[in-house]
Amino acid sequence: MRIVTAEEMYKIDQYAIQCGGITGEMLMENAGRSITKEVIKNLKKEDKVAVLVGGGNNGGDGFVIARTLLNLAYDVALFQLVPNKKITNEALYHKNLFENYGGKVQVVETASELEKFIPKADVLVDAILGIGVKGAIREPVRSMIEVVNNHNAFVIAVDLPSGLPADEGFELDVAIEANSTYIIEACKQSVFIESYAPYYGEWEVVEIGIPVKAYEAFPKSSVWDAEDLKATFPKRNTFAHKGSQGKAVIIGGQLTMPGSMALTAGASLKAGAGLVTVATIPEIIPIVASKVTEATYFSLKSDAGILVESDLPDMNGYDAIALGMGMGRNSKSEALSYKVLHEKAPIVVDADGLYHLKQFLGVLKERTSETVLTPHPGEMAMLLDCEIKDVKKSPFALSKKFATEYGVYLVLKGKYTVITSPCGEQTVSMTGNAGLAKGGSGDVLSGILLTFLMQHGSIFDAINNSCFIHGKAADLLIEDSHTTTDLLASDVIEGLPRVFCTFI
Repeated sequence: MRIVTAEEMYKIDQYAIQCGGITGEMLMENAGRSITKEVIKNLKKEDKVAVLVGGGNNGGDGFVIARTLLNLAYDVALFQLVPNKKITNEALYHKNLFENYGGKVQVVETASELEKFIPKADVLVDAILGIGVKGAIREPVRSMIEVVNNHNAFVIAVDLPSGLPADEGFELDVAIEANSTYIIEACKQSVFIESYAPYYGEWEVVEIGIPVKAYEAFPKSSVWDAEDLKATFPKRNTFAHKGSQGKAVIIGGQLTMPGSMALTAGASLKAGAGLVTVATIPEIIPIVASKVTEATYFSLKSDAGILVESDLPDMNGYDAIALGMGMGRNSKSEALSYKVLHEKAPIVVDADGLYHLKQFLGVLKERTSETVLTPHPGEMAMLLDCEIKDVKKSPFALSKKFATEYGVYLVLKGKYTVITSPCGEQTVSMTGNAGLAKGGSGDVLSGILLTFLMQHGSIFDAINNSCFIHGKAADLLIEDSHTTTDLLASDVIEGLPRVFCTFI
C-alpha cells in the first residue's frame, strides 16, 4: 500500500486523467462503486442509509455511493450539506446521474435541520469533506460534524473522516468519529498519526484504477506487508555454515540491567545469526550466559558495575555491531560509545547508545558503513531537542529530515513504526500490539535487526523485515496463547519461529 500526502494525491489523480486517459468522472465512479461493494458486505436490506455529501470530489463519491445503493434497492437518502453552487464539475455530473436514477437530493443548510432529518438512520455515510482540510472547520459544517458524532448510527467515512487533515503536522479542530473508513487508492499520512488514527476506526484501502506510473514522480512511501517480506527475505543456502550466517557483537550492559543484553543476544540467535559475541562487564556475564548458552563472551572494563571505556575485541572479525542495550547513561560509558561508532561494520544503536550519541552526532556523517538508529518518540525528541508531542505530530517529516541529514537509517518505533532510509525512502510497519509496551521489546528488535543486517542484500529490506517479524510475532502470540497484558519481551523471541513457519 502506498502512502501519500494530499498534494501528491492531487497530482496522482491529475496524472491518471491527463496521461492515463481516464476521466475524472470515471475515477469518481470507480471510487464510489469500490466503496459500495465493501459497504454492502455488512449492510442489511432493512437498514436505513443516509449519505451526507459536501462539495468537491468527496461529495461526488457520495453521489455515486447513493446512486449505486439506490439501484440495488437499499433504503437510501441523500443529504447535501452545501449550497447547489458548490456542486460542480465531476461531482455535478454524478449528482445529475443520481437524480436521473430517481434519487432525491435534500439540501440541508443548518445543523438543526440535519439533526431533524437523520434520526432514524442506521448507517451514515460521510462524504462531506475531503483531503484538503488543513485546520479549523467552518460553520455550518463544523456543527454538522458534531451532530453526526452525537448520532448512534454506524458511521462510514469516504477516503478519510471529514474534518481530519490528510497530512501530518496540523492541529485537529473537529472530525467525524468513524466506525470504518474506506481509503481511496492510497493511505493518507494521517492514518498513521497517533492523534488522528482513532477517528478512522477500522479501515481498508480500495483501488480505483490509478496507473502505477502515476506514483513514480514521488519519493516512495508505503506500508511494508507480508508480500514484501516474502519477496525480500533471503533463503538459507543448503551448504550454509555458522560463518556464512554472520558474526555479530553486542556491546553494552551494566550491573543493574543484565536482561537487556540477554534479550538482544537471544533474539539475534533465534533470528538466525551464525555467531554472537556479548561484550559486557564481567559481573553480568554469568547472568547473561545462563539465559543465552549459545553466545560467546568478551569481558569489558567495569567501575562498580558500570561499563566504562575499555579495549574491544578485534572488531575486524565482526559483520555487524549492536550498541547501547542496558548500557546506562553514565558519562563513563560515553567514551566507549564514541569509540564503537568509529568502527567500520554496520551498527545498530538503541537505548542508552542513543543518549550518548546526542553528544557527538557529527560522527554519523563520518561513518562509511551503515548506521541504524532505533529511537522511540521520547528518544527521538531528545535527539532533535524538541518535545515528544512534536515527534508524534510529524513523524514522517522529522524522520526524513534527520535520516537524510546524518546519512542514517532511522526506525522511529511506535504503534505504526516509521522507517526511513538515508535517501528519504519511507515505509510503515503496522505489525505489533500493545503487548509490546514493555521493557525489553526494543532490545529484542535490535537483536533481530543485528542478524538481518548481516544476511540481507539490502539494508532497507533487512530493517523492514525485522520490524515486520518482530511485531508479527507479538500479534500471533496474542491470538491464542497470550494477551497484551501478560506478553513479555522474552515471549516474543520464542514467537519468532511461528512467524518464520507462517510467512517465509
